[in-house]
Amino acid sequence: MSENEARKEILSLVKNYYDNYMDKSSDKFNEGDRIAYASRVFDEKEVCALVDSALDFWLTAGKYAKEFEKGMSELLGVKHTLLVNSGSSANLLAFMTLTAPELGERCIRRGDEVITVAAGFPTTITPMLQYGAVPVFLDVTIPEANIYTEMLEKAYSEKTKAVMLAHTLGNPFNIKAVKEFCDRHSLWLVEDNCDALCSKYSIDGVEKYTGTWGDIGTSSFYPPHHMTMGEGGAVYTDNPLLYKIAKSMRDWGRDCACDSGQDNMCGHRYDGRYGELPAGYDHKYVYSHFGYNLKATDMQAAIGCEQLKKVVEFGLKRKANWEYLHEQLEELKDWFILPKAEENSAPSWFGFLIFCRDGVDRNVIVRHLEQNNIQTRMLFSGNMIKHPCFDEMRENGSGYRVVGELTNTDYIMNNAFWIGVYPGMTREKLDVMVRELKAACKKSRK
Repeated sequence: MSENEARKEILSLVKNYYDNYMDKSSDKFNEGDRIAYASRVFDEKEVCALVDSALDFWLTAGKYAKEFEKGMSELLGVKHTLLVNSGSSANLLAFMTLTAPELGERCIRRGDEVITVAAGFPTTITPMLQYGAVPVFLDVTIPEANIYTEMLEKAYSEKTKAVMLAHTLGNPFNIKAVKEFCDRHSLWLVEDNCDALCSKYSIDGVEKYTGTWGDIGTSSFYPPHHMTMGEGGAVYTDNPLLYKIAKSMRDWGRDCACDSGQDNMCGHRYDGRYGELPAGYDHKYVYSHFGYNLKATDMQAAIGCEQLKKVVEFGLKRKANWEYLHEQLEELKDWFILPKAEENSAPSWFGFLIFCRDGVDRNVIVRHLEQNNIQTRMLFSGNMIKHPCFDEMRENGSGYRVVGELTNTDYIMNNAFWIGVYPGMTREKLDVMVRELKAACKKSRK
């Protein structure tokens, strides 16, 4: 038996194992089963791809990583994609790219300001603080839960260098207003697209995927997200300089562009002069940036290659589930403010966000759902600056700025939660969630 024949037989057995033995209990639903807010959705193709990559035993990024980066670029219509090990690493890499000295006066330095919102996930903000930048927090709108763009000009100062925002639960922020603001002041725009893969936004009749309107976009492939490879993320851009910097920083900060396992691609490995190093120093060990090793493995990428083929379909299913919930919950408008898509957008929803009206006790609603096996989530941090990690900065009154009042942000912190719309969510599960939400409303008035 040849190697190819042996591999083919192994993968045939893997498919058989998937068909006959792998737990697919989540595909069936019985009354009383746990309804998760999100979960991985896969079939035998992902399992076979994982085993196929394991048989190569190439334990770092390799051929599957290259295939994934190419496929992701083609899907989004961008020139460059870099696969990384998580969405948080993607945000870190995107931001740290903008601190590179090659960017001249536009380089983000310690003390420079970055406009964002407090109603979000911490790893949108953490890179700013890590590199000594000052986050400037604005309020959000309800029910969109995205940045209140009318405050952008009031937030601007001579120190402002960038805007970094997430598309909340798949709902694009007002990209037109934000982009016009960034263009007017020559600011970088970083789109945290981790919860919004395959969402679309239109400006003047041109429709593009979110994450591709700004200078850099980021994605996460953690299991609850729009597609998964377990742990994983991506950074993408059309800017060749930003790509070159990001690739260096992802790969230890090295100057050499050779992939792992590749040597002397340029043919000048030993004849360069860099910094104050001796002439001819091995180019593979020349570092033009301070970087990390943020690469993903080929095994993760192999799963991602199969998930990429399904992600558009996943997004359509999410949209259908969201619309069904919205229709079924219309009669609860006396209790809830229901979510709304941003104008000029076509969201690929990550979740269904619900705002409890004044006088409705969110804790009663959430506890009822959880006690009836329906998983819920807060809108992440609610108000990030209220968390213990901000205690020292809050007490010192330094390290960040707030422009205006965070009234809606605090309302979200106190009154909002969300439930799932992921593509494995069946009509039966949706109906149970609607039923239990109605039941919860009857006992929720404060």
